[in-house]
Amino acid sequence: MDTSVFMAQLGYAMPLMLGGIGSALGILNSGRAAAGEWAKEGKSGLAQRFTYVVFTGMPLSQTLYGYLFMQLCLAQFFIGASEQASAIVNDYGVGIFSLGLGCGIIELASAWVQGILGAAGCRAVGDSNGKGFILIVSIMGIAETVGLLGFVFFMLLMKTM
Repeated sequence: MDTSVFMAQLGYAMPLMLGGIGSALGILNSGRAAAGEWAKEGKSGLAQRFTYVVFTGMPLSQTLYGYLFMQLCLAQFFIGASEQASAIVNDYGVGIFSLGLGCGIIELASAWVQGILGAAGCRAVGDSNGKGFILIVSIMGIAETVGLLGFVFFMLLMKTM
């Protein structure tokens, strides 16, 4: 197999792989904090809040963005690809790899930051007796926007090839 084709194939998998790793790290961060808050609430005889599940689930979307980017790459360069698309893969495999890697790193960072913010949010909501949920979701939404914009910008770059 040609090195350029291999690099292109690796590149289209990067956003899903790195987005998934970021989502897992984000869920780990916020899920661990949620479990701690549930333990404190249970020990105190308080009702356990569902809001922690929202914080824990938010980093999952970056895996979806990675999957969508991968599908767009496959559609443009590989599945039913024209001769022109095949020539692009042969000539610009490293470029396709770079696009996938760049998009994947943004998704990983965005999800990881969301998990850190979600963990802080679990503690804040737990310590304030349920206050501040909307504020925490808002700052997590800012981190979400980084992942979404990364997906869109790299998708637009891909379309220029």
